[in-house]
Amino acid sequence: MLNLILEIVFFVNCFGLMGIILLQMSEHSGLGGAFGSGMSSTVFGRDVARDPKRALTSGMAAAFMVLGLVLSIF
Repeated sequence: MLNLILEIVFFVNCFGLMGIILLQMSEHSGLGGAFGSGMSSTVFGRDVARDPKRALTSGMAAAFMVLGLVLSIF
């Protein structure tokens, strides 16, 4: 039962991680540019250190690694 719950959380994390990576702004604006986020930069540029998508990506990537390790043990 625990294994099933961990697998479901792992798959949700995988798809969420793919989505948040695709929505991040890059040099070419990627998928985010299609939805209007290309105009979100200010005159002085955006503050990369305070970008919530970057923090969310780091957290989801860490959860992905931990869940992958835990699922490989069980």
